[in-house]
Amino acid sequence: MCGIAGWVSFDSDLTQQQRVLDAMTETMACRGPDGRGTFVRTHGALGHRRLAIIDLPGGTQPMSINTPSGDIGMVYSGETYNFHELRAELTALGHTFRTDSDTEVVLHGYLQWGESVVDHLNGMYAFAIWDQRTEKLVMIRDRMGIKPFYYYPTPDGVLFGSEPKAILANPRARKVVDNDGLRELFAFTKQPKWSLWKGMYEVLPGTLITVDRNGIHERTYWRLDAVEHTDSQEDTVAKVRELLTDIVDRQLISDVPRCVLLSGGLDSSAITGLAATRLARDGEQLRTFSVDFADQEENFVPDEMRDTPDSPYVREVAALVRSAHEDVVLNPSELSDLAVRRAVITARDIPAGLGDMDSSLYLLFKAIRAQSTVALSGESADEVFGGYRWFHDEVALKEETFPWLAFNNSITGEGRWQMLEPQLRERLQLENFISDQYASAVAEVEHLDGESEVEHRMRTVCHMHLTRFVRALLDRKDRASMAVGLEVRVPFCDHRLVGYVYNTPWSLKTFDGREKSLLRHAAKHVLPQSVVERVKSPYPSTQDPGYAANLQQLAKEILAEKDSPVFGLVDRAWLQSAVTQDPLRMDAMTRGNLDRTVDLHTWLDIYSPELQLD
Repeated sequence: MCGIAGWVSFDSDLTQQQRVLDAMTETMACRGPDGRGTFVRTHGALGHRRLAIIDLPGGTQPMSINTPSGDIGMVYSGETYNFHELRAELTALGHTFRTDSDTEVVLHGYLQWGESVVDHLNGMYAFAIWDQRTEKLVMIRDRMGIKPFYYYPTPDGVLFGSEPKAILANPRARKVVDNDGLRELFAFTKQPKWSLWKGMYEVLPGTLITVDRNGIHERTYWRLDAVEHTDSQEDTVAKVRELLTDIVDRQLISDVPRCVLLSGGLDSSAITGLAATRLARDGEQLRTFSVDFADQEENFVPDEMRDTPDSPYVREVAALVRSAHEDVVLNPSELSDLAVRRAVITARDIPAGLGDMDSSLYLLFKAIRAQSTVALSGESADEVFGGYRWFHDEVALKEETFPWLAFNNSITGEGRWQMLEPQLRERLQLENFISDQYASAVAEVEHLDGESEVEHRMRTVCHMHLTRFVRALLDRKDRASMAVGLEVRVPFCDHRLVGYVYNTPWSLKTFDGREKSLLRHAAKHVLPQSVVERVKSPYPSTQDPGYAANLQQLAKEILAEKDSPVFGLVDRAWLQSAVTQDPLRMDAMTRGNLDRTVDLHTWLDIYSPELQLD
């Protein structure tokens, strides 16, 4: 797990641009606190910051291979979980290795198979290869988009990096945000390739991009295909259990301390149970961590998204698997601390507006990093198995829009636009944008002949979650964790599991009349019964009114600024009204919009972007 950056320029001599490459690379220091390096040739330059996970002394990057026709250099971020098998295969083909790292295996895989190396990899990765033999850059991102990867075309090549900040450190990139960038920020459709910054794009998951003197070329190497599912219910549950067991076993491989993020929900508890079982065979105790808020359990009130507090279920799971468990308990002051908020926004490069959910995630990861370098997470199970409440809400499913937007709540409901400056809201035309994005998402879905109306709709809904919604959450988790040098692995994103479950009929995904039936039954042998029966509960959010009061104080300080650029985005009259509300009675939407306002103000202060909003 690392940070990568680079530059291809066919009209320049990049050996004279070491200072700029170093500046790009250093923006990734948090992602890679254990080492740095660069690989510079005339027209291709690569930078790397390393977080050492596998082969601590030998996995230094960039890695390169010298050939008679020219050097091949690579910078790699992520993990390849089947690198032992690939190493054996490549050794049999005549390759020799000088390290025990997965990075070297991938590099030799490219030497053997060229761009087809992607067809051999199981893992999470974003990597770039400069092939001096043909003066070609190859950029590859994993199938689900677990590892972030961005690029910025230039007149004579391209800039790239794990995060936008690496690209923005190059003077050839402009920090411009226009209406198109803002639309997605407030619409939450996860528009493909969106980065917020004008002229910058994501490398799409499952995509390979090459850059040569003839331009930029893109190829999709993996997508969600519609395949008939013929396994019985019993065999399907057994297959899911078999896949999950293998996936967790592979993702526990590490040369540094690892743990599991435990929320007490079905997803993280399943990973916890499987990991504890695997480690117990080696006489090792699993470490688990959870996040909680001061006095949350005692004062918990069911809300629109959460029926029960997490803590009782966390304790039951930890007791069952006998993990070394630690709760990270946070208070309102920590959650609203401006230094923490700045760190989160700097990590994400965007004002996401998730407030305490982002701050708590960052603080949780920071606490974990003091004891572990790798953590396994239950992220993405809801997208894979159909766990969100809107999957099971008839009204949300019937709407001709993304179900997570139809299911009105404080994060995705239309009320989140109330805080926008009126003229800006008129220019953005968010309703039209969402409608267009929805039509594009529906058009991407491949269907089987003879699907029933229900199966046709649910395949579409599942596809949108796996190609849009999940990508936003994966980016959030990666940025927050790598900001403190913690590698978070997501077993539910293994492409074998994703492809298999995606093609199981909706009737099988809900065969017991509950959400996530397949996961519930596949993992029940390692779970307490209370968790097996627990209703879906999303990532926790504090209910302490002290947090809302702290937000109001931050907003009052913003209002005291006469010429703050934030009022080109936020309605001053709305904000003046919001700060006068009683925090004890403040509704979730108002609190969420205060979070968005403070995040926008902080982001403008950090990045000073050029706003083009006419």
